[in-house]
Amino acid sequence: MEYETLAVEKRGHVGWLSFNRPDSLNAFNLLMSEELSRAWSELDEDDEVRVIVNTGRGRAFQTGVDVKEVSAAGGMGERNRGREGEGSKGGMTARSNNVWKPVICAVNGICAGGGFHFVVDADVVVASSTATFVDPHTSVGQVSALEPIGLVGRIPFEAIMRLVLMGRHERLSSERARELGLVSQIFEAENFEAEVQDLAETIASNSPSTMMASKKAIWGALERSREAAMAYGLEMVRDFWDHPDNLEGARAFAEKREATWAPPRAPGI
Repeated sequence: MEYETLAVEKRGHVGWLSFNRPDSLNAFNLLMSEELSRAWSELDEDDEVRVIVNTGRGRAFQTGVDVKEVSAAGGMGERNRGREGEGSKGGMTARSNNVWKPVICAVNGICAGGGFHFVVDADVVVASSTATFVDPHTSVGQVSALEPIGLVGRIPFEAIMRLVLMGRHERLSSERARELGLVSQIFEAENFEAEVQDLAETIASNSPSTMMASKKAIWGALERSREAAMAYGLEMVRDFWDHPDNLEGARAFAEKREATWAPPRAPGI
């Protein structure tokens, strides 16, 4: 597929979905929000892709809604009025599009405002040494609610509130983001994509179907009581007892060789 606001490519078993509006710091406009759903589906439906990396082109990762477009439209209400049901079949993130393949959010530069949606809905978050995180909503007359609510459980509450209330007047460095638990690993900027690719390839060496089922069970636990979550997890485990990867994994381990995994099977779909 061709995209105007995104760059989508495959590197071995790793799919790369990159925001590609560098002149606008990758802020999402209406076209990008519509193209994202198609891009996630394209990578999700490709059996050769086992892991998806989400990053940005240029000096920004993602800076949220295009404020210039909002201004030209006369405000958020005018921008979004009448758009319900148009374009995107899902939301903008992997999770909102029911993508169960592992997703690495690779924050290459500035992550601002709505960019946090892609961070909180990813499975693994890594950052460039030059990455920064800021929530400017309250500094530009917008309510900050969805992004910080998504951050609950990932970083401490006070850190979330400070980020919201300071607005554009405070930025988290990649080191501070790692201290808070928002980022699990930092790579030097000059080797960033190569290091992320290596990480993604390591993850992609595992059974694609069991990774997808594991991901669904763990994310599903966040929306259930502990008892219901454990029952749901057990259902996932039992569902894969007869999957060919179950036996292949054991044989490959015993024979000290690389496993040959079956094509990915989405859990419960």
